[in-house]
Amino acid sequence: MKIIKRNGAEVEFDSSKIIAAVGKANVTVDEEQRLTHGQILDCTANVEAECSSCGHTVSVEEVQDMVEDQIMAKGAFEVARNYITYRYIQNMRRQSNTTDDRILSLIECNNEDVKQENSNKNPTVSSVQRDYMAGEVSKDLTRRMLLPADVVQAHEEGIIHFHDADYFAQHIHNCDLVNLEDMLQNGTVISGTLIEKPHSFSTACNIATQIIAQVASSQYGGQSISLTHLAPFVDVSRKKIARQVTAELNTLGVEPSAEQLAGIVEGRLHDEIAKGVQTIQYQVVTLMTTNGQAPFVTVFMYLNEARDASEKHDLALVIEEMLRQRHEGVKNEKGVFITPAFPKLIYVLEDDNIEPGQPYFYLTQLAAKCTAKRMVPDYISEKKMLELKVNGNGDGDCYTCMGCRSFLTPDRSGNGFDNVAKALNYEPGKPKYYGRFNQGVVTINLPDVALSSGGDMDRFWKVFDERLDLCYRALMCRHDRLMGTLSDAAPILWQYGALARLDKGETIDKLLYGGYSTISLGYAGLYECVRYMTGHSHTDEEATPFALSVMQHMNDRCAEWKAATDIDFSLYGTPLESTTYKFAKCLQRRFGVIPGITDKGYITNSYHVHVAEKIDAFTKLKFESEFQRLSPGGAISYVEVPDMQDNLEAVMSVLQFIYENIMYAELNTKSDYCQECGYDGEIRIVEDDGKLVWECPNCGNRDQSKLNVARRTCGYIGSQFWNQGRTQEIKDRVLHL
Repeated sequence: MKIIKRNGAEVEFDSSKIIAAVGKANVTVDEEQRLTHGQILDCTANVEAECSSCGHTVSVEEVQDMVEDQIMAKGAFEVARNYITYRYIQNMRRQSNTTDDRILSLIECNNEDVKQENSNKNPTVSSVQRDYMAGEVSKDLTRRMLLPADVVQAHEEGIIHFHDADYFAQHIHNCDLVNLEDMLQNGTVISGTLIEKPHSFSTACNIATQIIAQVASSQYGGQSISLTHLAPFVDVSRKKIARQVTAELNTLGVEPSAEQLAGIVEGRLHDEIAKGVQTIQYQVVTLMTTNGQAPFVTVFMYLNEARDASEKHDLALVIEEMLRQRHEGVKNEKGVFITPAFPKLIYVLEDDNIEPGQPYFYLTQLAAKCTAKRMVPDYISEKKMLELKVNGNGDGDCYTCMGCRSFLTPDRSGNGFDNVAKALNYEPGKPKYYGRFNQGVVTINLPDVALSSGGDMDRFWKVFDERLDLCYRALMCRHDRLMGTLSDAAPILWQYGALARLDKGETIDKLLYGGYSTISLGYAGLYECVRYMTGHSHTDEEATPFALSVMQHMNDRCAEWKAATDIDFSLYGTPLESTTYKFAKCLQRRFGVIPGITDKGYITNSYHVHVAEKIDAFTKLKFESEFQRLSPGGAISYVEVPDMQDNLEAVMSVLQFIYENIMYAELNTKSDYCQECGYDGEIRIVEDDGKLVWECPNCGNRDQSKLNVARRTCGYIGSQFWNQGRTQEIKDRVLHL
């Protein structure tokens, strides 16, 4: 059994340290008030047993809390008082500098929390360590100087989660939709260099990857680009190639027919498209931004976004090549094709690609084949999104999320906000999405609300409102931190087209109001909350109305805040990765181990059906669609499936169901490889001395540096392994198909 030290390092549990610490407190009191040696041993044994049953690796602070409880249970109150006093004095000494130990431990790679905080960051790499070091300083400043004490305390206790505190000291935001069209068509500036409109598709793709890298280094969340913005450059290349081919043939004295010329041009054009798509795929996975990871970028594939039939045809060529290359994968260091984490792909199911006989059905078949092998693309139903995302003109809009699931609110101005961002591709009367962004997220821990109420329904709603008020104040801290930010802070974003073309020295304040940007109230653990309050899963018809009322209440509060501030607050199904483990540990610390509620190392993401609940794919998607409707700031649903590469008809049936029933969904499968023995089946999770580890079932390899494991974590694919809570959640998943 292991415990986690204050600096984050994981070490073996050592009962002798408890015996020694209690012994020191014991000798400070009169003899008649002391514990016997047998009582000290009994306290120690009880603490060890409690640690073993916790369901997670306990921290030193948790162990010390248990020791205090055991001493008091023996009636040795003076001993307990002196033990508590000693803890307090030692804690005050440590607080004189809160960051040194954590920074040193992450440099030496023995900080377990940091090592498994982000499944797409390798903590042994210097650039990642540098980002984490800066993050520790930012978190320290945030705790001590930038946030109110009650917000900090609630965050520390897991009552809420103030996301991305490691970046809060800077005036930067969360995620966005890049206005790639404006930057490519009208030029941009990167690192002081003017980048003009490209003259070929491959050059446009190369510029796009540079923009992606620059944007990623100027924010901390995800970003999305659309292939539609690259599609016009296919025809630019087509015409360029036609001129080149004609010149070559004239030199040879050859006069081909129009059909022959078109065939040669289209052949070379395909090579050009393949080259451009390969640039995006390989650049994204090999680029490393200033935060030490590949850019968190989503590529949007929406045929009906094209302006005319000709552009739609060219867009289809690009989408087809993107899907083909992603199906192939990328080579690992052994030269074996594996599944990359990025770019994330989103494919829109539309009225002309969902049924056999439709003109673009072949693309959906290719998407299904790619999903079965590489877990992407994910799917947006144009039909459902047009119903749910209604703009200020009363029309439905279909657009991509920002990264993995964060969605902008519909353009309530209906006219592109009168071009407040000064974009050069502004079209009066047309709703605007590209160039908009999210200010940040604060998440409420719903199981904690339920447990704090003790199961009393009146008390639940009272506590709920108190916690939501706390979230509101924390979110306003995020908003206020961005107020006054100068466009000079991130020129690629605010001056050169990614989000705006503001003047130098101009603030971004006007982009924080009126619905141009959003700010997100996150939530997690609806399942556990409902189960504690009703005794049932929220899938049970007796409990579903309460679950929906919880969702509606959060939406109502967001509407109140929006009306009062003119800021677009929106309810967001948080993609908890490391925080699911933190919340679970905090719940166990505050309320103990409660079967079915706090007995795991994780809580359930957003509104999702619990990962271990047996339910078929179609029932799950239909059920969750109602909750997705009530999570307008962002949400995604998934189904776990086995290897479907030989059953693409079943994949297609799921996609057709998605189109008719739910706005945004994905299929999760497995895509693994062992570099030791070449095994390419599922790498399994096994328990060893109370810890979950990844192991090749063929050769027993547990060296993570020699295992390629890809799992959908929170709407995106992770490939750098996970903390113990998330690993347990992955292990508990059941198949839905």
